[in-house]
Amino acid sequence: MENLREINCKEIFRKAYENRYTWNNEFNGYQGKCIFFNKNKIHEGEFILGKDFKPNIQKIEDEKIVKSIASQLFEVCIHRVKREFKSVHLENNFNLLKNSETGIEMIVSGKNQGDKYRVKNKCINMVYRKIHGIIIEIFVEEFLHTGKGSLSKKYSSQSIDPDTLKAKSQKLKYEDEFINIGKEVGSICF
Repeated sequence: MENLREINCKEIFRKAYENRYTWNNEFNGYQGKCIFFNKNKIHEGEFILGKDFKPNIQKIEDEKIVKSIASQLFEVCIHRVKREFKSVHLENNFNLLKNSETGIEMIVSGKNQGDKYRVKNKCINMVYRKIHGIIIEIFVEEFLHTGKGSLSKKYSSQSIDPDTLKAKSQKLKYEDEFINIGKEVGSICF
């Protein structure tokens, strides 16, 4: 383990942030298959994510499941848009919480006060962020290293009430499969 005084959390986070797989500026969208498991019932469909990042779920009738898949696709796409680290995190400082075998855990002070991240092997494997009045907590178990950045492959996501810090949603588990389709990596999701 590194000496705790020598850990520069902002630099460690910046390297992991810049190691994410992101889409180029000419992104035209992508499509794939989606499979949703719910209480021993399987819902199979297809999705199209346009260059406007709006997901279109097809061949699934249950509106709650369509909404859940669309919401997750939106979360996936906003993390693939390339934004410079300084434009997103200039007003944030990253402070060490702990350094363990699961990674370097840090808390943000500044503009995004209270957000937390964990980084291991230049990959962000935990996110605890307040987004639109809800805390989203994500744990990544497995990454795909594309040669152009890392993609979350196996992960969980849960909404938490910011006032009570109790779960506001069921913990959902995701497993994405990706295929190389030329210059970009496409996704077959869920």
